[in-house]
Amino acid sequence: MGPTLFIMAILGCGDAEALCREVRIASTPYPSAEACQAAMGHVLGRNLDLDFPTVLARCRPESAESARRTLASLPHG
Repeated sequence: MGPTLFIMAILGCGDAEALCREVRIASTPYPSAEACQAAMGHVLGRNLDLDFPTVLARCRPESAESARRTLASLPHG
């Protein structure tokens, strides 16, 4: 399965964080949850162009192979 990396999902949400959905994946995989969390403010700042009342980021673990596939298949933010 390979080592675990963390990727940051950018979510667009309706009012009051209702009906959030993943709209982007940040282009950088992170070696730990802490590194992903530390980068969150910077990455969110680059993704404020989304047309949602609220934009959030969430870090999630993925195997290295799964992270590569995810990053290759989605628009980068």
